[in-house]
Amino acid sequence: MNVIDQKLALEKLNSGFPLVFQTDTLPAIGCLPNFSEIIYEIKKRDIRKPLILMGAEKFQFDDYVDESALDDYKYIASSYWPGPLTIIVPISEKRRSFSTSSNYTIGLRIPNSKMAKLLLKKSGPLLTSSANISGMPTATNAKEISISLPNVNILGPVPWENCSGNASTIISWANHGKWKIIREGDISIKGIN
Repeated sequence: MNVIDQKLALEKLNSGFPLVFQTDTLPAIGCLPNFSEIIYEIKKRDIRKPLILMGAEKFQFDDYVDESALDDYKYIASSYWPGPLTIIVPISEKRRSFSTSSNYTIGLRIPNSKMAKLLLKKSGPLLTSSANISGMPTATNAKEISISLPNVNILGPVPWENCSGNASTIISWANHGKWKIIREGDISIKGIN
């Protein structure tokens, strides 16, 4: 198991390497936005499936969200974050190069995990996915991950605190004041059609 501390983790991320870390739902594999192709390669993930941008603070995402959805995004984010909610919004023109979606949207999330938030405060937002080979069961602890992704560094200390083992709920912005549930997950969102 390649367990590393936060200092080395930040060095590895800045050099383009991915990192596995604990979140409140499922462990994530993440990288800096400029290096997203590495996650697709390691996970054997379909390039048409977008990644989620994970951060530690809402303000880290303000310039990723298109002006058309900014007020709705801020309202939902302040109501449910940190927590197991992924919010899909149109991406701003300025940040389109970081979109892994073909329709210029981006999924955003702030996990309710001390380990993840400490890392994300120092690294800045990371593009993420669940820490598993695509199509395979998702691992819920560092030992399982070290078996399925043996060449990826894992943020320590381990063992981690328990995560819920359930995926995040995903909602997508439709238009002013309107959201669509894409996936029911760890929380239910009230007032969403």
